[in-house]
Amino acid sequence: MERVDVSILGREYSLACSAEEKPTLLAAVRHVDQLMLRIQGTGKVSSNERIAVMAALQIAGELLAMKAPDGPLGGLAVGDFKRRIEDMNAVLDDALSGQEKLL
Repeated sequence: MERVDVSILGREYSLACSAEEKPTLLAAVRHVDQLMLRIQGTGKVSSNERIAVMAALQIAGELLAMKAPDGPLGGLAVGDFKRRIEDMNAVLDDALSGQEKLL
């Protein structure tokens, strides 16, 4: 593991990651820092904790809206895919609990 010192919203953090993960980590740090600075710049949110929560919500929204590449699931948003898996799990859970009652 390698130690990486980064700055997010003017605060220093020391993180550990493998050499292979370092470029992705640094890109994530840049993305989070830019987003938090943009939120702070609006002047509507003042505390660092609220800025971090707003940034986390925006990033989660970006992730859930991200579309799958071409293929059998092409064009399906990650959030939709996640919801479909949860629905399938619920159906399976119901079927299994019904099966247990018969035994």
